[in-house]
Amino acid sequence: MTPTPSKRIRVMLVDDHTMVRRGLATFLKAFDDLELAGEAENGRTAIELCAKRQPDVILMDMVMPDMNGAIATRTIRQQFPNVQVIALTSFKEDELVKSALESGAIGYLLKDVSADELVKAIRAAHAGRATLSPEAAQALVHAASQPPAPGYNLTERERVVLALMVEGLNNTQIAGKLTVSPSTIKSHVSNILSKLGVTSRTEAVTLALRNRLVT
Repeated sequence: MTPTPSKRIRVMLVDDHTMVRRGLATFLKAFDDLELAGEAENGRTAIELCAKRQPDVILMDMVMPDMNGAIATRTIRQQFPNVQVIALTSFKEDELVKSALESGAIGYLLKDVSADELVKAIRAAHAGRATLSPEAAQALVHAASQPPAPGYNLTERERVVLALMVEGLNNTQIAGKLTVSPSTIKSHVSNILSKLGVTSRTEAVTLALRNRLVT
C-alpha cells in the first residue's frame, strides 16, 4: 500500500552539480515513502529553502561554493533541530568527516553508495539513527589517533596573519590589509614561526598548508 503523503519522508537535495541533484531526484521517485522536498545549489540557499519546505532529511554535499556543507549543516541543525542531515560527498578526508559530524550531520556517505544503502540511510536518519560509510568510520578512527597538529595554539589574529602569508603577502602588505603597523605584523610573524617550530616564512606556509591550519 502506498504511504499517504503525510507519512512520506521529505528529502531535500543540496549539491552544486545539477546532474547530481537530477540523479538523486530520480532515485527518490523509486520509493513510495520518499518525497522530494526541494533542491539547493549551495549551503546558503539550503538554509533559506529549509525554512520554506521543511524537509525531514537533507542530503548535503560538503564541498560547495558560497557556503560549504559543514557551515550549512551547523546552521540548519541550530535553526531546525528536527531536520536530519546526511553528508553525501565524494570526499573522505579525515577532517572533512570530522567537520561534518561535529556540525551535526547524522550520517556520512560517499556518492558511490548503492541505492539500497542510501535509502536505508535516509530512513535511519529520519528515525534518528546514524549511518557512516566504512571509509568515514575509518577516517574518524584515524583522526582520533593523530596527535594535535602543530600550531593548534595560534591566536585568532595569528591565524589571520598566517592565512595572508599563505596568500603570498609580505609584512607591509599584511599590515596595510589589517590596518596595523608593519612592526606589529613582524611581531605576529615571529610568534607564528616560534609556535610552529620553523625558521622561515616558507616553512611556515608549507606547514600551514600540510596541516590545514588555515582555510
